[in-house]
Amino acid sequence: MADGAQGLTVLEKSILISKGMSEQEVGRLMEMGVRGKEDLKVIGDAGTLAELVGLRPEVAGRVMSWALGGAAPGPSPDKIVVQSGDVVLCVHCGTKQPKDYKSGDLCGACGKQAEPIMACYWCGATGPGKFCRQCGATFVPTAELELGILLKREGVPKDEIPEKLRRMDQAEKDVLWGRARRY
Repeated sequence: MADGAQGLTVLEKSILISKGMSEQEVGRLMEMGVRGKEDLKVIGDAGTLAELVGLRPEVAGRVMSWALGGAAPGPSPDKIVVQSGDVVLCVHCGTKQPKDYKSGDLCGACGKQAEPIMACYWCGATGPGKFCRQCGATFVPTAELELGILLKREGVPKDEIPEKLRRMDQAEKDVLWGRARRY
């Protein structure tokens, strides 16, 4: 190396390999004159890197994301999406419903009722969503409504009932159904 450049450090080579490059691909990169992360910035984008070295596009994307200091391709775990308060998402598939959506309408994407009308085990009110709009209780599945009512009668706190029903196995629910039928 006549210009005194040292080449990729051991750490940089390890990072490139962890991003999906093989030893041979790292070698080709060095033969092209890449001596460090700064030289990768000169390449500019994943498409160019993929063409120059013969990398798979997803590997080139991960390498360039690291070199340019950007986020990895795909959804970021710390990405925050702010939506207006009137947005309705289908409880089954998560698709955003149109502005003219009314409670009880079917989802245009999956065809199921986007917001099923649920009954509250705590106060008896009905409504869409995951929580009762009257008392704030988390709705339980319709098939377990009577079990929720029984647990309320037995003195289980409102916030513990949905979690308790979720944790129960079928044998425990059968015992609870036996007690519910006695009332």
